[in-house]
Amino acid sequence: MADAAEIQGPSASPARRRLRRAGALLAGAPLLAGLLQLTAAEPAQAAPADSVSVALDSLTPSAPTEDDTLTVSGTVINNGRQSVTGAHVGLRVGPLLNTRSAIDGIAQHPDDLRAGTGDEVGGKYTEKFSKLVPGVAEHFSISVPVDELDLGKDGVYSFGVSVSGKTSARPWDQMLGIERTFLPWQSSEADTKSRTTIMWPLISSVHMTARTGAGERQTPVFQDDELAKEIAPGGRLAQMMDLGRDLDVTWVIDPDLLAAVDAMASGYRVQQPDGTSKAGSRENQDVAKQWLAGLQKAVTGKEVVALPFADPDLASLAHTGTSVTGSLSHLKDATDVAALTVKTVLHVTPTTDFAWPVDGAVDPSIIKVATSAGADRVIASSDSLRESAGLSYTPSAARPIGGGTTAVVADARMSTAFEGDLTKADTSTLAVQQFLAQSLEANVQKDEQRSFVVAPQRTPTASQAQAMATAVKALQDGNWSQPDTLTGAANAKPDPDATTRIPSTSAYPSSLRKRELPRSAFEQIADTQDKLDNFQVILTDQSRVVTPFGRAINRGMSTSWRGQAAKADGFRADVLSYLDNLGGQVKLIDKSETKLSGRSATIPVTVQNNLVQPVGHLYLRLSSTQPTRLKIGGKAYDEQPVEVSGGHSQSVKFTTSANANGRATVLAQLYTEDGQEYGDPVSFDVKVTEVTPTVMLVIGGGVLLLVLAGFRMYTQRKRAAARQAGQEGPDEAEADSGNPDDAGGRLPEESGSPTGAAGPDQPGDPAPDTAPESADPSGTGERVDR
Repeated sequence: MADAAEIQGPSASPARRRLRRAGALLAGAPLLAGLLQLTAAEPAQAAPADSVSVALDSLTPSAPTEDDTLTVSGTVINNGRQSVTGAHVGLRVGPLLNTRSAIDGIAQHPDDLRAGTGDEVGGKYTEKFSKLVPGVAEHFSISVPVDELDLGKDGVYSFGVSVSGKTSARPWDQMLGIERTFLPWQSSEADTKSRTTIMWPLISSVHMTARTGAGERQTPVFQDDELAKEIAPGGRLAQMMDLGRDLDVTWVIDPDLLAAVDAMASGYRVQQPDGTSKAGSRENQDVAKQWLAGLQKAVTGKEVVALPFADPDLASLAHTGTSVTGSLSHLKDATDVAALTVKTVLHVTPTTDFAWPVDGAVDPSIIKVATSAGADRVIASSDSLRESAGLSYTPSAARPIGGGTTAVVADARMSTAFEGDLTKADTSTLAVQQFLAQSLEANVQKDEQRSFVVAPQRTPTASQAQAMATAVKALQDGNWSQPDTLTGAANAKPDPDATTRIPSTSAYPSSLRKRELPRSAFEQIADTQDKLDNFQVILTDQSRVVTPFGRAINRGMSTSWRGQAAKADGFRADVLSYLDNLGGQVKLIDKSETKLSGRSATIPVTVQNNLVQPVGHLYLRLSSTQPTRLKIGGKAYDEQPVEVSGGHSQSVKFTTSANANGRATVLAQLYTEDGQEYGDPVSFDVKVTEVTPTVMLVIGGGVLLLVLAGFRMYTQRKRAAARQAGQEGPDEAEADSGNPDDAGGRLPEESGSPTGAAGPDQPGDPAPDTAPESADPSGTGERVDR
């Protein structure tokens, strides 16, 4: 053909050339159609309907070295309708991955047959199956010396496990399924090792309420018994403690968790649906003691970072809480109590200068709030502080962001490697390999030591914790990284080219903002604090109330409430309701109508204290709404100090004076020493029936006139009788006395005592020196002291 091409005849005419081209096109049409059909058929061949899924359940060692033997095990399942014959499982080593993004791509589509799969390791390093029946899982295990893998330079390699075979519809050998992962390869000690900090979080949800028992111990009341399950052997927190003991990690602890377990160990109660509570089991108390004892040993010699008490939601505080007065003060309280709680329970002194916003997402307002309580190091995510200088490597974690504050940037890829459902062995294995691959790839990017921080999810599940522990152990046994503390990472020399720009508030992820605590939550907390401030001033032992309610307020703004708005609102409402209940135990007793039957009297008002402790620093004010008719202590109102022992009542007496008959309304109100009203007022009526000095003077004057008139009549008659007796003589007198018609002829006024005083029932009796009791029936009114 080459020769023929060289021999050229006469030049063809244009018409002939056009015909020749048309003929060529017609002749090539079938070939083009066949090529198109073949191209269209390729994806079907790459992903046949009769596919087989591969699950990589184990890969050990996770980061092999030269003298190791790599063992891979798992299962294959025929998902098609036809049996697969002549099947075998083989290992495939792909190309060296040069970027962290390439690792991301494989991790997103590990079973994609169309992607690069690498060459199969030949020879005897396969496992064969004569038949794979549809729907039946078959186990495989393959071991191969690492030197048989022909790995080249150090770095991360794509690594896959594939299954090939035939079906009746496709009777030729073909790849039917694959599971791709990563093989970190650092054959010997790296010249430069990165320093990696692993944050190991011990955080739970809110468990304790504000309620406590009435005794001296104030037995705490729990919302439920879920915490006992978490710390029991096999539970999530029990495994976190057991796994972390053997790792070189920085423990990041919520002091509220320690307080709750410590309270459980000493005896606790569990709230019931009907509002009552029952005693927690002795078995759970023993579990709590064992968990605390184990944790005390686990943290010995390790760095412990204490979060503010109850792990407050810093982003919610920054975005909505700061608009409510007093919200930031609760963050300061939570920070102050954190170190004391950890030191008391674990007997170690923690670091308290780290703040950890949710998912490490930050903006200027979050940084401001996070540092307001004393923290000068904020744990952020590299997803928040994205590099904008086009760096070809991952910079160190420490970033000075101004004002003496350091952002400790956690690597987002490594930190999120253990999210999702890791209950299956294959997903757990892939997570471990992906984590190690990202760590090694970050290290080989630059021949200069850098510090990396891993900040996993706050509350890993038991399966996630197990995968984390497996990866961290492999990393710490590997050849390219060495452990570091969180403080060490924060103090490391920052990279001058790394970004220090905090993203704007508008850049805060909307998915996180939707789950924040609303403004109403902080208003509810502020209301609770106001009532607590008013209540505590009357108590002789304020700690019995301030401590449990102060910690309950901290729990009301916990990060653990994200996504649980209804439960969070219910918790805060219960705290406020219980506080109202306690405050209502000190109150005024209602009074019915009181009758005042004199110009002055004392009115008692009773204060009842149903608390177990004495109360004081209270004043009781009694006010008259009609001071022209009724005065209290000579004026419109009077007040007296009040002190009442626990479980007792105290009557406080007020002197009153009346100026006119009728009803007067009286108002009794308790006040604290600072002039704040305490509790509800009590209103009652006072009915006045004898009043005013003027009326008394009139009555007294009338009585005096009657007495004077009677005395005058008496003296006149006595003189007349004496004159008559002197004129008649003795005989006449005797004659008169014997006359029956004159017996008892003397006037009643003259038949009294020898001195001539009037009898006891006569108008001449002297007036009483006190006003008589009211003649009106008592009805429902109260008698008063006079």
